[in-house]
Amino acid sequence: MIDPTQSALNAATTTAPAGFQRIVVGVDFSESSSHALTTARSRFPGATLRLVHVTDARVTAAPDLMGGVTAAMPDPTLLHTLEDADAARMQGVAQAGEETELMVGDPVTGLLEAAGRWNADLIVVGTHAQGALEHFFLGSTAEKVVARSPIPVLTVRRRTGSGRE
Repeated sequence: MIDPTQSALNAATTTAPAGFQRIVVGVDFSESSSHALTTARSRFPGATLRLVHVTDARVTAAPDLMGGVTAAMPDPTLLHTLEDADAARMQGVAQAGEETELMVGDPVTGLLEAAGRWNADLIVVGTHAQGALEHFFLGSTAEKVVARSPIPVLTVRRRTGSGRE
């Protein structure tokens, strides 16, 4: 006899829920990001995925004595090199049928703008383990996306053998 509960569960996991057909996945090439992408692929198999990577323009900033950063003139050669490297890495991550978008700027703003332009239904991002001091000064990109996003955000935590992220 067929278990109706299992049949309903199987049906629910083989197609994307009605509200989540266009999903933006933030890609930063970390293990957490990879896990978030794997989760999006497995949980929403009928959805169209758009993988978005934002090359962080802050790489040209320098720390100042007060604990912040001092803006530096962007080095076009450095940014171009990073963009080329990121584009090559993205080709290795994307699967057939998935769209990609590469940007330069602030990762939080870029991800939110890309999702808005594309009319995404959901944003999926991985979370990273941070020390308390790093979190205090930098905050979490995932937290900032959640706080600022007008659409739902799924944060995915990668579990390790130690029970910590």
